[in-house]
Amino acid sequence: MAKERIFPDYLELVALNNMSEGCMVEHLGIKFTEIGPDYLKATMPVDHRTKQPMGLLHGGASVALAETMGSVGATVTIDLEKQHAVGLEINTNHIKSARAGFVTGTAKPIHLGRGTQVWGIEIHNENGQLVAISRITMAILDRNK
Repeated sequence: MAKERIFPDYLELVALNNMSEGCMVEHLGIKFTEIGPDYLKATMPVDHRTKQPMGLLHGGASVALAETMGSVGATVTIDLEKQHAVGLEINTNHIKSARAGFVTGTAKPIHLGRGTQVWGIEIHNENGQLVAISRITMAILDRNK
C-alpha cells in the first residue's frame, strides 16, 4: 500500500498506550512507539513476562504483540460510533529466537475493506533481524443501535 495517510492526524502515542492500561497489553509491556502515515510501531520486552521456560521469547507473546498491533490499527481507521473491529484469524511464522532486550513490531495495512481488514506485522529484534511475521484478518462489524 502507498504511503497515503490512513491514520487520523489527531492520533497520538499517549492515547494508544493509555488504551493498554489494566489489560494483557500492559502486563506484557507492549508500548506503541511510532505512528507513521501508513504504519504503527510498538515494542515488547523479552523478559520474564514474555519468555517460555527455555528462556526464549514465547511464540504466544509474539502473536499477542501482532494481534494487538493489527487490532489497534484497524480500530483507529474506522468510525467507532458506527463500527468495531474484532480479530477473525491470525497467522504467525516464527523465524528467529530472541533471548533478551526488546522486539519491535511494525504493522501495515494490506487491505482496508468495508467488512474486513488485513494487516501485516513484522517483528524484529534489536539487531534488525526478523523474529516473526504475522498476518491478521479483522472483521469490521456494525454496532447494534
